[in-house]
Amino acid sequence: EAIGPYLESARLLGERTAEMHRTLAADADDPAFAPEPFSKLYQRGLYQSMRSLTGWVFPLLLGRVKTLPEASQALARPILESERELRNRFLSFADRKMTASRIRCHGDYHLGQVLYTGRDFVVLDFEGEPARPLTERRIKRSPLRDVAGMLRSFHYAAYASLFAQEEKGWTSPADSPSLECWARFWYVWVSAVFLSAYLREAEPGGFLPDSGQELHVLLEFCLLEKAVYELGYELNNRPEWVRIPLQGLHDLLKLPGPA
Repeated sequence: EAIGPYLESARLLGERTAEMHRTLAADADDPAFAPEPFSKLYQRGLYQSMRSLTGWVFPLLLGRVKTLPEASQALARPILESERELRNRFLSFADRKMTASRIRCHGDYHLGQVLYTGRDFVVLDFEGEPARPLTERRIKRSPLRDVAGMLRSFHYAAYASLFAQEEKGWTSPADSPSLECWARFWYVWVSAVFLSAYLREAEPGGFLPDSGQELHVLLEFCLLEKAVYELGYELNNRPEWVRIPLQGLHDLLKLPGPA
């Protein structure tokens, strides 16, 4: 009742996202689109990529943590102390046998890449992340990377609205704790409905992991990758928003303290 009709929108978007991936994986005769299995070489490459990303972002955070707002500093300190744990998560993924498939994905999937017609969603901009080389954008990946992008986008949507109300003076600082609880409530349930609809519709595509545990590991890896990337981006471009990826990493790593 609190979220209203947006739950239905989240369900529909989950279904359309799965249909997009099933379409991209449907042509087994075209080498550019045929699904491919995970390999140890590919997984080690992902691990090395994440080591490089973490090795850039965490020193950046350490150097700027004292300049961040107090709430962000409280989130940042336990995350900085958890760098080894984060690297261990990535290493455990690299060493794990994966039954999932890699396919051509959207590559830059978030709420800004879909248009709502009033009754349905239209997906836009399949060129991938513009800042990355074309050869890298063509690499086949787990479709859960797109899913993680949308889940992180829901997190941004909830908190961006909260920040906007604070900036415009529509809410007082005393209201922030209770309003943040509602923002998190919205984000968690919209994400749950989206993910449930996606998994149900994507299952016939044959590209998802065979087990729920493997699905959890792969989706968590994609979410951590996205949140670390966001952290570096916000530190360099919008430090006032750095709290969003910090909160995301805090939740994913299940750290004690601010929530």
